[in-house]
Amino acid sequence: MKNLTQMYQDSHTASEFAEGYLRYLIDMLTGLTPSVIEKIIHQFEQAAQTGNMIFFIGNGGSAVTASHFASDMSLNTRMDGLPPIRTMSLVDNQAVLTCVANDEGYENIFVRQLEYLLHPGDVLVALSVSGNSPNIVKAVEYAREHGAVIISCTGFSGGKIATLADIAFHVATPDGEYGPVEDIFQVLDHLIYTYLRLSRIGKLTH
Repeated sequence: MKNLTQMYQDSHTASEFAEGYLRYLIDMLTGLTPSVIEKIIHQFEQAAQTGNMIFFIGNGGSAVTASHFASDMSLNTRMDGLPPIRTMSLVDNQAVLTCVANDEGYENIFVRQLEYLLHPGDVLVALSVSGNSPNIVKAVEYAREHGAVIISCTGFSGGKIATLADIAFHVATPDGEYGPVEDIFQVLDHLIYTYLRLSRIGKLTH
């Protein structure tokens, strides 16, 4: 931890730290590239038109965001008369995850699912702050080799999956600062599903 540690050391109260943390998030948010977010939105729209699946993967806090992201993209954008955005979080089946982790190793928990679910043209959204988690890297490599579109969401320096992605969403932070990156992953989720929902409402009313 670098910036956050210094921020804590410079703060005399919890309120001062909170103010600094929020300013830090604002600085990171304003440093993002909106055109990258637009590319993700267009990719989701295209997947809806072609009927392809969008898969989400992540570990720890990013696993929860993967589930939340998948839910928001499907349930909160559904509209009668428009093709659904078909999503699945690969972190949600505990029986599969624990079976593969126990029998074949944790690094295979996502790739084994992709082996029987993935079709060419599907989209894999990989959420990994470091970008180097072995199970995420392995899944991304497999999906890329089998015709999927890769969207990486990373922090720190981006890691390996950022170099393998077709669309790389990156939050540049010092190594070890997981919290702010995962905060922004959640903002990305809500930004995208809000846009898609409003866009779909517009298509039905015009």
